[in-house]
Amino acid sequence: MTNTLYYGDNFDIIRDYLAAESVDLIYLDPPFNSNRNYNVLFKHESGTDSEAQIEAFEDTWHWNMTAERTYHDLIATAPDKVTRIVGALRDALGTNQMMAYLVMMSARLVELHRVLKPTGSFYLHCDPTASHYLKIVLDAIFEPINFRAEVIWKRTGAHSDSKTMGSTHDVIFFYTKSDTFTWNKQYQPYAESYIKSHYRRTTSNGRKYRTDNLTAFGLSGGGYTYEWNGVTKLWRVPESKMQALHDENRIHYTSSGTAEYIRYLDEMPGIPLQDVWDDIPPINSQAKERLGYPTQKPSALLKRIIEASSNPGDVVLDPFCGCGTAIAAAQELDRRWIGIDVTYLATSLIKFRLRDSFPDAEYDVIGEPTTLEEAQHLAAENKYDFQWWALPLVGARPLGGKAGSKKGKRGADGGIDGFINFIDDTTGKPKRIIVQVKGGKVGVSDIRDLVGTVEREKAAIGLFLSLNKPTKPMLKEAAAAGFYHSDGWGHDYPRVQIFTIEDLLDGRQPAMPPTNITFAKAPRKKGGGGIGTTDQMLLRFASQ
Repeated sequence: MTNTLYYGDNFDIIRDYLAAESVDLIYLDPPFNSNRNYNVLFKHESGTDSEAQIEAFEDTWHWNMTAERTYHDLIATAPDKVTRIVGALRDALGTNQMMAYLVMMSARLVELHRVLKPTGSFYLHCDPTASHYLKIVLDAIFEPINFRAEVIWKRTGAHSDSKTMGSTHDVIFFYTKSDTFTWNKQYQPYAESYIKSHYRRTTSNGRKYRTDNLTAFGLSGGGYTYEWNGVTKLWRVPESKMQALHDENRIHYTSSGTAEYIRYLDEMPGIPLQDVWDDIPPINSQAKERLGYPTQKPSALLKRIIEASSNPGDVVLDPFCGCGTAIAAAQELDRRWIGIDVTYLATSLIKFRLRDSFPDAEYDVIGEPTTLEEAQHLAAENKYDFQWWALPLVGARPLGGKAGSKKGKRGADGGIDGFINFIDDTTGKPKRIIVQVKGGKVGVSDIRDLVGTVEREKAAIGLFLSLNKPTKPMLKEAAAAGFYHSDGWGHDYPRVQIFTIEDLLDGRQPAMPPTNITFAKAPRKKGGGGIGTTDQMLLRFASQ
């Protein structure tokens, strides 16, 4: 199977593209705005307050014709237990946003259960706003006997909420499809208090250790009676093994001469994994892996799940893959993967992330425009999705935008839709290429604006990507912007460059310094001889 990234509604993709019993591990973190007023979720759709407070997922979790149709399809086709549970929830909750969420999720959970192998594992990440309802639905689909754990992930430190207790955790439900499943034992680090109370001894070279009893009194199966170090006892190990432990400096002798086994802290794997995870911090503002995606989860969280419940070569599916943390973790851990998301912002970030961290990764992308006609259709349907789709065509990273908003609401971007960073001299200072994308009518004023943005941002180069062909005045204005001179490469690059989508689909690419190579100063030659500018540059591939 080829690693595959799908753009589109995951319900349709799972149903139409994924075969039954083809996936080893499923992790999903479906979008749900837990920061919204909890009571709003239970207001009827006719309420006006709910409309005023919806922002991020405005088209996703409403009770509308799509939710009603999905509900009827679910009642008609889902297993009987599932239809009865969903019907009871509708009677209890009414037709509101929470019920829309549960209906849309239930339909997808049924399909996910279908594609999971009999030996497969399933993890659903959610927050306490809806976890109790989802647990009922999951029990109906997977059967209560296949529930394995409710993991509590402490996602943030203590804080003060004005009218209630501080909310600091998420919930991760762990189910399997049968009682035969992959489980690779994982460990959590010891708490400092445990280390202080149990590993109180330290060797002369600084190794912390504790001791365990080597006597066999009361031990089922008996032991071995002999004298050791002047002490005769019933020992757990034969005399030959005791001698070997002594020779390896693995024995501590008490004041009375009794032998005890030494366990070094640095050799211990930790505490076997429990269902409260407070050892994995969230993504903070300074984290190296931070991409600025609002619901990004730390790589360590996904690596723990993937390592515990799959093996190298297994297939990992994330149907709400967002910025691709599960995909990146699966790639790093030598698993095959399938990612699905309904926003081009997400798929653009994933492609950027894979290119940056795994430049040799091979994968297919399905659902994106591959022709000019498809690109024109996308631009007419959603101009922000069009922008986010176009940026990876030149290797640019998206800037701004809100994931999950089909209408693409975003803040002011200052005339920048995306950017490319590069380093082309020995200072190590990053240079920036800014990118603008236009899917509608264009004119010379657009190029003048781009020139102004390049100057204001002190950028090296500006790229203008257009669905429509540029006019002669646009080309003239771009040419008048001059060149950016790269000292490292000794080359001039046009300061402002215009590309049509058709150009890019045909394989044409901007003229710019390589982004996967950095420069470093060469060591000075012995003997005091001078070296020229070219000799001072040593090329280093950024991926090394």
